[in-house]
Amino acid sequence: MLMKNDTDAVVLDRLQKSAFGYFLEFVNPENGLIADTSLPNAPSSIAATGFGLSSYPIGVERGWISRQDAAARTLTTLRFFAGSPQSRDKDATGYKGLYYHFLDMKTGLRTWRSELSLIDSALLIAGMLTAAAYFTEDNDTEAEIRSSAAMLYARANWAWALDGNGALWLGWKPRTGFLPYHWTSYSEAIILYVLALSSPSYPICKESYDAFTSKFDWMTVKGEPFLYAGPLFIHLFSHAWIDFRGIRDEAVAAHDTDYFENTRRAIAVQRDYAIKNPGGFTGYGADIWGLTSCDGPQRPRRLQDGRRQAFAGYAARGAPLGPDDGTIAPWAPLACLPFEPDLAMAATRQMLSSYPGVIEDGRFAGSFNPSVPGKTPEGWLNNRSVGLDQGLLVMMVENHRSGMIWDLLREAPVIRRGLWRAGFSGGWLPG
Repeated sequence: MLMKNDTDAVVLDRLQKSAFGYFLEFVNPENGLIADTSLPNAPSSIAATGFGLSSYPIGVERGWISRQDAAARTLTTLRFFAGSPQSRDKDATGYKGLYYHFLDMKTGLRTWRSELSLIDSALLIAGMLTAAAYFTEDNDTEAEIRSSAAMLYARANWAWALDGNGALWLGWKPRTGFLPYHWTSYSEAIILYVLALSSPSYPICKESYDAFTSKFDWMTVKGEPFLYAGPLFIHLFSHAWIDFRGIRDEAVAAHDTDYFENTRRAIAVQRDYAIKNPGGFTGYGADIWGLTSCDGPQRPRRLQDGRRQAFAGYAARGAPLGPDDGTIAPWAPLACLPFEPDLAMAATRQMLSSYPGVIEDGRFAGSFNPSVPGKTPEGWLNNRSVGLDQGLLVMMVENHRSGMIWDLLREAPVIRRGLWRAGFSGGWLPG
């Protein structure tokens, strides 16, 4: 509940702590796997597990969990993945040191016929490496965290997932092989390429990263170059771990910008789009925005103004090129805190004031659509919590408040080596 006189610090602490609580509540303590969502019987998402591993150190520093408890939870997770079945079997946990997108919460085996996911494996391993960078004390538990994370990272065979043109495949399935898509064009995959370039065992080459950046889609927004990606999360995920302020690769240097500044422009694009509101949807404005990949209504229906609107359920909503059906992710502005703190807080306060139902058990719901008639101002509401959203909030709020994760990983040899090999230079990254 937002109280009118609450300071920004109070609001942030409450929301960050509640988001962190997701990883204490929706976890299997026997294997450390984190549930994809708060829905009953939801499978584990390996990406959400990676966000959880990255969030535990923040919880320690904020006093929400003891260091001993956080280390024990982390080690349980690493031990599970270290011992989990790796094979071509359709019911394994992974193959080639990479992992299936969704795992059964109890058994840790593949579920939902999911793909062996390159990006989700990268987010999981980024969490492992964050844990290794934080748990540096001289005791058996923390020493095993470091050695296990190093082993699991070294085991990941990124080079196996290269296509003939050098780019990484999106994923693989045991019966049909690689998916017919590649990690090319701007996306959340920078963290994937950095980890793959830096691998001590199966590194990919610079040409692979160049294949990724060669498909970037640039546009001009208010006279400034903008590297386009519609969904807001694309402009945020890699930034949760990597501090892109002042560092550039060849792709952004050629346009005299960097990825941090590009995310700031993405936020401006989102706000401008919400102000113009070309679809005429309810609520949109300077302080109500947040188009990204999320669930939405699943069947055509009438809006509050009588129009009939088609809906597609889960979709990669984005601005300014869409798709857009009036569905907003209420957590998205707060995740932009390190880039535009004033705008992020204004939007968060307006969101909570106008649509209080987007908070459930202290945490942001996944999405809502106030254009759809309903019993509350939120209209259609996806009131489940999503692990990825909660983890991104924990990390981005902390990167704004203390810079903790950015500070940790700026000093991590893995991250530095991967950025160097991708061609990054400048700023905090020495030559």
